[in-house]
Amino acid sequence: MLASVFNKSRPVNYILIGATLVVVYFSYILKDPAWMQSYGAIAGKISLLLLLAGSLFLTNFITRRNSLSKANTYAMFLFMVFLVLFPTILVNTRIIISNFFLLLALRRLVSLQSLITPKEKIFDASFWIFAAAIFHFWSIIYIILVFISIIFHVSRDYRNWIIPFIAFFAAGILYIMAALIIGEEFYRDLAGEISISFDFTYFENVYQNIALAIFSSVAVLFAVPYLFSLPSKPLNLQSSHKKVIFSFFIGVGIYVLSDYKNNSFLAFTFAPLAVMGANYLESQDNKWFREVLLGLIVFIAVMLFVSQL
Repeated sequence: MLASVFNKSRPVNYILIGATLVVVYFSYILKDPAWMQSYGAIAGKISLLLLLAGSLFLTNFITRRNSLSKANTYAMFLFMVFLVLFPTILVNTRIIISNFFLLLALRRLVSLQSLITPKEKIFDASFWIFAAAIFHFWSIIYIILVFISIIFHVSRDYRNWIIPFIAFFAAGILYIMAALIIGEEFYRDLAGEISISFDFTYFENVYQNIALAIFSSVAVLFAVPYLFSLPSKPLNLQSSHKKVIFSFFIGVGIYVLSDYKNNSFLAFTFAPLAVMGANYLESQDNKWFREVLLGLIVFIAVMLFVSQL
């Protein structure tokens, strides 16, 4: 049933996903209703909801605009399911903002294949990545994808290799200005993240452990066939699909390197994995297999979500 509904791109699909996001978001944050006593906190929570919705629609836009999947909403739906699987993301302000900026960067990098205004796209992507690093420092390794994209498309022009450093300078100036206005806390927040940890014993409850195991299994299920299907993709789209693969592994790298780990750091892998998942579901000729697989993933995600309320 679910696979059939999201197999096409219809307005009702966006309404269903949007409504699900609202229900899931408020169900989780109402565990601690203290924020409702402040208008500022209420505005902050609504802003985060809008950023999450923006992340969903950006994932769909990147997928559809660049022909990374067929005309369906699988990628957008899978991103929503991953949010349900890891609800701690819903209250992690810095991760939500950082991931949103990285999606803006990914949008520009994937569209670089058109070779229309490549310098502007390289600058924009680099700037968004450095902006994301302000909110979660290890997002900065996403800059690797910028240089990979330059190699794929515009490596012969030496000026393209300089643009990311110009973007770094621009983002740095804005960061210093913001820090001077906000105060030393802005410096300390970023400085506190410039450390590496390989401690994976951070789970607060058994449900988070199970969620990570399920997510890892789903990631292998979606990523391995995607890697092997790459040679069969249209030649003009192969570089875009390669960027999706690199984006996923860079997201994993951000999670692995980050200190003070929690499952919300996996948010950086959601968009590329959702694209891989959309391709995997499209490749399955057996309709019942698609329905059972998607239904099982959703059922497990909902059960784990309810268990953590």
